[in-house]
Amino acid sequence: MKTVQPSRLLKSVFLCDAAASGAIATAHLLLPAALHEALGLPRALLAGTGIFLALYVLLLVALANSRAVWHALALFVVAGHVGWAAASVALLMSGTVAATGLGTAYVLAQALGVLAFAALEWRGLAQSPLATRTPAALA
Repeated sequence: MKTVQPSRLLKSVFLCDAAASGAIATAHLLLPAALHEALGLPRALLAGTGIFLALYVLLLVALANSRAVWHALALFVVAGHVGWAAASVALLMSGTVAATGLGTAYVLAQALGVLAFAALEWRGLAQSPLATRTPAALA
């Protein structure tokens, strides 16, 4: 399987993504009632995304601290961002949630944020040279 040595940019973006995702996960998990009131988003959605993002942070930190990463896994992270953004817009358009104006802005801001991370991670991946050897942990 093709591996790359993550560029400095890619590692930095993974860490920034982890920090932002961690902050959102913490808010979703610790303040579901307040966020539900302010945003109009269902508590179950907030809890589910909070749990997902907490686990996602672990992946990002591991990738940022790796000497080599699977190219396909890094692409999967980028594609996941695009999927998250599309799902966010679809959620708002579906009418299945009664988001407040602030909630709509919150969801759209997250969608734009993850698209920015996708673009930066894509650029960082393009700057990442192929790994000369696959570490045993990745084999």
